[in-house]
Amino acid sequence: MVTNRKALAKAVAALEAGDTLIVTRLDRLARSTRDLLNVLHSLGERRIGFKSLADAWCDTTTPHGKLMLTILAGLAEFERSLIMSRTESGIRRARELGITFGRPARLNARQKRLIAERYATGATMRELADEFHVGEATIWRALHSEPA
Repeated sequence: MVTNRKALAKAVAALEAGDTLIVTRLDRLARSTRDLLNVLHSLGERRIGFKSLADAWCDTTTPHGKLMLTILAGLAEFERSLIMSRTESGIRRARELGITFGRPARLNARQKRLIAERYATGATMRELADEFHVGEATIWRALHSEPA
């Protein structure tokens, strides 16, 4: 998701304390609830108001609008904690089932032993990398990893 938008950053940078940023719809300002709350927090810290023409409830210049955004922020935080809990549970369950994470190893234990033997007899890391079709960094890690 793109949150670094140059036109938005330029518009926000031009605002001063006491100004109000007005957008036609909320989706013109933010791509997600978290993004919206981050932008509104940033504006609030600079004492800049915010209004959405299509979403009358989203108006930080009124007490009612601030209340609605506070409730929205609480719901977003609750949703985020649920997502994190489910993710952690899924990862834990996958590990219990023996699923490994990350990129697959490019070299197996036998290849690592061969690399160590060849390196000990004078082969360079570049030669080994070419022979095993990997980068020199992979050869270095193979030489410096714990024996399998």
